[in-house]
Amino acid sequence: MKHISTVGRTKEILEKHHFTFKKSLGQNFLIDSNVIKEVIHKADINENTGVIEVGPGIGSLTEHLAINAKKVLAFEIDQRLIPVLDDTLSAYDNVTVINEDILEANVPARIEEYLSDCDDIVVVANLPYYITTPILMNFLTAHLPISRYYVMMQKEVGERISASPNSKAYGSLSIAIDYYTEAKTVQHVPRTVFMPPPNVDSIIVELKTRSERKVEVDDEDSFFKLTRGAFLHRRKTILNNYQTLFLDGKKKKDEIRALFEAAGIEPVRRGESLSLEDFKKIYDAFKKSDLEFA
Repeated sequence: MKHISTVGRTKEILEKHHFTFKKSLGQNFLIDSNVIKEVIHKADINENTGVIEVGPGIGSLTEHLAINAKKVLAFEIDQRLIPVLDDTLSAYDNVTVINEDILEANVPARIEEYLSDCDDIVVVANLPYYITTPILMNFLTAHLPISRYYVMMQKEVGERISASPNSKAYGSLSIAIDYYTEAKTVQHVPRTVFMPPPNVDSIIVELKTRSERKVEVDDEDSFFKLTRGAFLHRRKTILNNYQTLFLDGKKKKDEIRALFEAAGIEPVRRGESLSLEDFKKIYDAFKKSDLEFA
């Protein structure tokens, strides 16, 4: 039988189960086996790998993961797809599909339950465009035993994730990703390999979890408030943005200036010019100040 990830087989499955796409769930199914095989190869999936997939759809990527990995744990929010996946993946006994919203699921417990005997745990997924960032940040901030992520996403988001300082795409998301992982773009994916085709092209990003952080902070919540605060208004200086970020900021302009002076950072700079290490300096100075977030 042909792989799920072909136009003919996909149409056959959709017709058999009378399935209709829900735009609100960002459902775009892969219909190109070559793209999927390249994903499997680059993600280095083997018989010792446990894979977490988000949004398996009808199983086009899941099938190839099942063939190559030790186990696959897939989270699917759409109840209508559970019987479809039971059908399409019936030949594979190493796949577990859970009907849960990934943003609400107890992922650490699920990993312990289903993937604890795997030597390596990897996330491989065609992420729903509308919640790509929350999904990734939930995974990363939970400090899960995941060695790397190999994820397909909207091109614009992928470019933000792997962006460097002083680039148009660089922002607080770029900094958060750099804090937790080493990120790089590995492949561009045209919209034509999906059914239905989305309105934008996609990009595949590899994220390797850092064994040691580039910087160490003891309060990640405060650290990321400082990074996000620098981008409240991209065209404004960090001095102006932090007047909004801090309680009574306009009245405490001199204290905010002193914060930047202590950090050795010019207050007239913009957020996009600051590296992860620069924000660590600001964070260290903030911890010694009396400033409070608004």
